[in-house]
Amino acid sequence: MARVTTTFRCTECGWTSLKWVGRCGECQQWNTVIDATEPTARVTAVRPTSGARSITEIGAESVAHWPSGIAEFDRVLGGGVVPGAAILLSGEPGVGKSTLLLEVASRAAASGQRVLYVSAEESVSQVRLRAERTGALQQSLFLAAETDLATILGQIDQVSPQLVIVDSVQTVASGLTDGLAGGPSQVREVASTLIRVSKDRNLPVLLVGHVTKDGSIAGPRLLEHLVDVVLQFEGDRQTSLRFVRAHKNRFGPTDEVGCFEMTGDGIAEVADPSGLFLSRARTPVSGTCVTVAIEGRRALPVEVQALIVKTQAPQPRRVVNGVDSSRVAMLLAVLERRAGLPLSGYDVYVSTVGGIRVTEPGADLAIALAIASAYKDKAFPVTQAVIGEISLAGEIRPASNAKQRVSEAKRLGFSTVIDSDAVHLREAVRLAFLGSTADLVDIPDF
Repeated sequence: MARVTTTFRCTECGWTSLKWVGRCGECQQWNTVIDATEPTARVTAVRPTSGARSITEIGAESVAHWPSGIAEFDRVLGGGVVPGAAILLSGEPGVGKSTLLLEVASRAAASGQRVLYVSAEESVSQVRLRAERTGALQQSLFLAAETDLATILGQIDQVSPQLVIVDSVQTVASGLTDGLAGGPSQVREVASTLIRVSKDRNLPVLLVGHVTKDGSIAGPRLLEHLVDVVLQFEGDRQTSLRFVRAHKNRFGPTDEVGCFEMTGDGIAEVADPSGLFLSRARTPVSGTCVTVAIEGRRALPVEVQALIVKTQAPQPRRVVNGVDSSRVAMLLAVLERRAGLPLSGYDVYVSTVGGIRVTEPGADLAIALAIASAYKDKAFPVTQAVIGEISLAGEIRPASNAKQRVSEAKRLGFSTVIDSDAVHLREAVRLAFLGSTADLVDIPDF
């Protein structure tokens, strides 16, 4: 008779313990450890049907991508959709996940693919209204409003699609598993079943995932381990710009970013977002400075704006938007100590144009020069861009992908680029105010 061992397992990450605890020792979540007692039996060896081979004897099979019809979406996926791939797309409510996937389904159906779009949150009439508004009506695009996993599998057998989209995995439930839809056990069962069908039939499956308050994907952490690709759909409700980033990709790089724009007719890809993050001012304005940031593998010009206001408050305000607040605080200290700008008695406001968020160190010099320009109330030339990281000693260090940044600045018409050639912050401030017209410096690619 098999011996019964009492064990407790975390429903979020699968961590096990011999006794019950209120907090998981692995993922640090509260009230997720449940009794998972099961009889333990000794596993006996089974003769394998095929023996193990040397890795040098196994041929490499090329992974074929088929384009979805949206170039920015294919860029993030690494070239397109891979047959048999399980792709998870997460994002905040209302950011446009369903609109993006409906456009992907429409483009795939227009290219001759049979697509099954399963909506577990909306009725087919609601999806049809959105498709009519965005121009996504296609003959080979099939809609189904189902929340039962078995019924969805029946729809797949009946339609025999070449692409399946499930919106969303947290609203589908299986009758073979206890718990409500969206619970850890239900999400695990639904995801594992759909992924198994995807692998068995060589059928790509796109899953929509909800997020929690802190931005992480709702449900067990196992969900991200099961799928092949994890995409994050980001955007600000105050702006129409949207970004798709890959946090995990078994078929391509994870440093690509796709740019989209929400319009009245749906979502549109932005192939060249160079002008989205620059102001339309034709004359120089004090407190502004342009840098070239790296988003994924593309270089984007970003304008940083700063405003300095004299204050009598004992604690001056430091308000930032689109940049890291701790980075701005450090740059203010460096400007005061190394460049001689007394900023401790001023309120400082720093923001980016277009709603883009820049957190990389390569934008340090632009932030510092924008603050210096606002303090001196003197504008920089509009044909000037700055690139560089600032150390606590006031030295300017070269940013990553410096050659790509300089090339992009030259392509966009910036005749002057101040970068690591100015070895100190004081020299960079002097060159910026002088409006140096020196030739672009050929910097090696770091």
